[in-house]
Amino acid sequence: MAGSIFGKNISVSTWGESHGKALGVVIDGFPAGMELCEEDIQKFLDRRKPGTSAATTSRKEDDLVEILSGVFEGKTTGTPISLMVKNTSQRSADYSEIAQYYRPGHADFGFDSKYGFRDYRGGGRSSGRETIGRVASGALCSKLLSQMGIEVCAFTKAIGDVEIDSKNFDKKAIYSTPTVMPDAEADKRAMELIAKCREEMDSIGGVIECRITGVPAGIGDPVFDKLDARLSAAVMSVGAVKAVEIGDGTKVSAFRGSENNDEFVVNENGAVSKKTNHSGGILGGMSDGSEIIVRAYVKPTPSIASTQSTINKSGENISVNIKGRHDPVVVPRAVVVVESMCALTLLDLMISNMSSRADYLIDFYK
Repeated sequence: MAGSIFGKNISVSTWGESHGKALGVVIDGFPAGMELCEEDIQKFLDRRKPGTSAATTSRKEDDLVEILSGVFEGKTTGTPISLMVKNTSQRSADYSEIAQYYRPGHADFGFDSKYGFRDYRGGGRSSGRETIGRVASGALCSKLLSQMGIEVCAFTKAIGDVEIDSKNFDKKAIYSTPTVMPDAEADKRAMELIAKCREEMDSIGGVIECRITGVPAGIGDPVFDKLDARLSAAVMSVGAVKAVEIGDGTKVSAFRGSENNDEFVVNENGAVSKKTNHSGGILGGMSDGSEIIVRAYVKPTPSIASTQSTINKSGENISVNIKGRHDPVVVPRAVVVVESMCALTLLDLMISNMSSRADYLIDFYK
């Protein structure tokens, strides 16, 4: 299977299936000398693991990470970093009948069409558990970015028609509310909606927003490797994401130029800034020094218990009720996945930027 490797300067290769013995990632190209321990990674994985609240599946996995290589005496060595998480709560019997039919909203039919064979236990490589490797690598990238004064912070902006109120924004709530919303009131209403969907054997989607601060101007390349293009590709590669926006996103199609343009100013300290940030921190494919805003639109969980129509492998029309332990909404657990993909993409492009000017090379090696 091609397509399991992401990144240029930092290459991330995820491996494993949802009901296999383990999942993991190999990270090649990560700089040497950064202090790293399993706890640095574990705190990120704990944000995506199942069974932590009423907003997630009842399946419980410890998702304990093991560092297999690339770290010596508590620091990265510059060699490939291999990380592994063992599966401990598989119930493959829940999926045995799925081998004979194609679940609505899933990749089953596509896998059989492409490979003539598929791992039907939980979706195999199409499972949300594949994101373990993304989050583990994102933890490394986020730590290195933070040492440069760059913060990558994602949260749930909306679940269904319940959206946060920016006036109530509380960053601490991101890490304490079951919906990962930075608004306690919106979280309460969203949990009521989730409970209703669960009762009706249905699911719901939502919106994730990622804000990145501290990024200097000029990161990204102006043609095929635009920062917004790379971020969009990274976030769209997350299984449940169906659309990505930068800044004001689709709203700009109704703006006039005079409304959409961000005017530049020089502040009292002589630094360049903007009066507004409709661009979401990116102009011409390069960061403009302001806050970068990325928004991901996530579809409802396709595995629902209510009766649905589909076909079996013999081409017969049938009705199905999908068994198993599934999230009524995937948004809360996907927040850290979006955050990790943004961190990985940004660090990869920042490394590329070091060779964009002769004086950078001269200053470094002189």
